Amino acid sequence: MPVLQTEPSPNVVADFVALEVSVVMPCLDEARTVGLCVEKALRGLRELEVRGEVVIADNGSTDGSPEIARAHGARVVQVERRGYGSALQAGIAAARGRYVIMGDADDSYDFSQLGPFLERLRQGDELVMGNRFRGGIRPGAMPWLHRYVGNPALTGVLNLFFRSPIRDAHCGLRAVSKDAYNRLGLSTPGMEFASEMVVKACLHRLRISEVPIILHPDGRDRPPHLRSFRDGWRHLCFLLLFCPRWLYLIPAGLLLAVGLCLMVWLTPGSQPLGGVVFDCHTMLLGSMCVVLGYQLLWQGVCASAFGRNSGLLSRDAGPPRGVDHPQLDRCLLGGLMLILGGLAIHLWLVVQWWQVGWGPLDLPFTLRYALWGFTCMVLGAQTIYSGFFIGLLSMAPLASFHRAGPES
Repeated sequence: MPVLQTEPSPNVVADFVALEVSVVMPCLDEARTVGLCVEKALRGLRELEVRGEVVIADNGSTDGSPEIARAHGARVVQVERRGYGSALQAGIAAARGRYVIMGDADDSYDFSQLGPFLERLRQGDELVMGNRFRGGIRPGAMPWLHRYVGNPALTGVLNLFFRSPIRDAHCGLRAVSKDAYNRLGLSTPGMEFASEMVVKACLHRLRISEVPIILHPDGRDRPPHLRSFRDGWRHLCFLLLFCPRWLYLIPAGLLLAVGLCLMVWLTPGSQPLGGVVFDCHTMLLGSMCVVLGYQLLWQGVCASAFGRNSGLLSRDAGPPRGVDHPQLDRCLLGGLMLILGGLAIHLWLVVQWWQVGWGPLDLPFTLRYALWGFTCMVLGAQTIYSGFFIGLLSMAPLASFHRAGPES
């Protein structure tokens, strides 16, 4: 018979070694369904004949959910910090199993069917995701906006940014080995915790797989805690934070290409195109694109350097290694050359002014070259100061080493 731990044991180490599976459920006012979920999880563990426990991470329920969970055989962990991610982090930290299977306590997932997750974990997979689209979505279980827009779009973005093999990245029923989870260092308190787990699993190159599951209509008598647009936006922002290439570098490349093309095209003079004449004002727009693109480029380099040095990003999450750690002397030299080039252009314009006796100049002609001069000087200043900032970021690991000491 399996041993189902429902209360903390004085021998935590022994319990941790003995238990194979911990089923962790975040809970906030789920009195209607939490008892049923606990019963299903315990039944699933018995049928699999594994040593396990059910942990309810209660996030401040006021409807008696913790008492109901205990009465049905679960161990309850009280979590003061609000949020889906906060509840799961506390529940997993308290879990004593080698493997953790997590899911919502609203009866939308069948916790009696844990076998496929445990089988994949025993075979060496470190993160096992449920796939509702392969297993089946019962009528009324998922809003059409989530099913046909939100989930496919956010999963597609995640796969594009991080080359993930997952096809249902926001499924709440998933399993992870405790050792792999501890290596990820997850920290987000809200719904974006689901994306953080997948993103960091990809960045740490964990062995990831999916198993089909069935999504049932939840048993709540109130609206869900999930807010479609707010939480979807937070998910998207989180994905961008961990991908400097798409947040900074690709937009920077597009802006630089468009801006330089406009400036080069309009430098000789006005250009007609499709019955419209483009002149200095369009060239000014090109200069703005160049400056903004160059600034984004340096921000991407800085973000990538910080992410790599801090361990938040993988080695291939940003620009090549030599690009995100440019040498300070090269930055200073390059920036100085750009500034001198801009000054040379303006000096040439002063000479043109002197040649006409300090009188009026041809405004469109001089403005075009003045834009090149100002643009070069701004880019030069950005290069110099960004080089110093990159140098400071590069010293961060060394500073941590000195604080910790060579023997720590």
